[in-house]
Amino acid sequence: MVNIRCREDTGKLFFDFKYRGVRCREYTALDDTKANRKRMKSVADKMDAEITLGTFEYRQYFPGSRRAARFDRNEVSASSGADSAATPAFRDFADTWWRENEIRWRRHTQLGNRAVLNRHLLPAFGDRPIGEITKADVLAFRAEVAQCAGRSGNATLSPKTINNLMGILNMIMTEAADRFEFPNPVQNIKRLRLQRKDIQPFSMDEARLILDTVRSDYKPYYTLRFFTGMRTGELHGLKWSRIDWEARQILVRETIDKGIVDYTKTDGSQREIAMSSVVYDALRAQFEVTGEGEYVFVTRDGTPLDTTNVTQRVWYPLLRYLELAPRRPYHCRHTAATLWLAAGENPEWIARQMGHTNTEMLFRVYSRYVPNLTRRDGSAFDRFVTNAIHGGMEEEDQS
Repeated sequence: MVNIRCREDTGKLFFDFKYRGVRCREYTALDDTKANRKRMKSVADKMDAEITLGTFEYRQYFPGSRRAARFDRNEVSASSGADSAATPAFRDFADTWWRENEIRWRRHTQLGNRAVLNRHLLPAFGDRPIGEITKADVLAFRAEVAQCAGRSGNATLSPKTINNLMGILNMIMTEAADRFEFPNPVQNIKRLRLQRKDIQPFSMDEARLILDTVRSDYKPYYTLRFFTGMRTGELHGLKWSRIDWEARQILVRETIDKGIVDYTKTDGSQREIAMSSVVYDALRAQFEVTGEGEYVFVTRDGTPLDTTNVTQRVWYPLLRYLELAPRRPYHCRHTAATLWLAAGENPEWIARQMGHTNTEMLFRVYSRYVPNLTRRDGSAFDRFVTNAIHGGMEEEDQS
């Protein structure tokens, strides 16, 4: 139904209606008077009738509107190469796409993809015939979600999150375009550039200070966090059956999230972590406490640790007490990597300990920590040039 409304800020009338699943507002320069409302009502009635009959042409009523191109029938048919009315609603096809692909996703991916569909994609495109969605629609959607509030106090969604949303939309549109033979409007849209974020690993002194101060029942837990590079879910899901005392290895085989055990993040995350003496001793001490149970680190009730509870009740209060900069627990994983590098361990070995399939991420994320460890920091070149120049000058002086 086409409604006549008035803007509170200007007192001008505008049309408010839904067309092809999209809410449209078209503003006028008419003041809110009885005569103007009557004039607009006759136009609105005609629009209602044409929308119902399927003969409504947006451009005919609003030729100067930016939405006109979106609803231009000739443009839609020319760009799609197919009858858009024959394509299902985005909501229906997304449901089909979900059911066909759900089986190949791990639980973490399922939850993430479902959240993107429910929060962003379905509200934006749900009732639209999927063949009618244009590149302009997709770009408008991206611009809109870029204004959504982010997590952890961020003002807006991060470029990484927006790229993830667009990636899921692209997968749906690619499959639909293939089945119904229309060009994928997302295909040539470039990803947003990601800003590089500096990691904030703890120094050895800071790690030692935390371990010396933390509650005694959490000391083994944080020892493993600092010196194994394990992810939170991997550590909370660690079972005593995965501890190989003889080989001194921690076998990472599963992860736990919100109380549900799942496969690790990737195939590469399935790995064996070598125990240092400090880690070995910490696990021996922990075994005296929880060794009769299934999991290594548990609550008083014997259940696996809850991430939010540990973070909010132990981790952040401890950092505040020690007057250390607040950092997510994930930076303990960064700490392990940088300490291994500082010790001069082989980068390929470190990558395996971290669960990376190669050293690319290691050098990309920790590049500024590598020079002092490998002595590839330009000092050799500096010595070479200095010796060559000063040595040559001394020889000239002697001659």
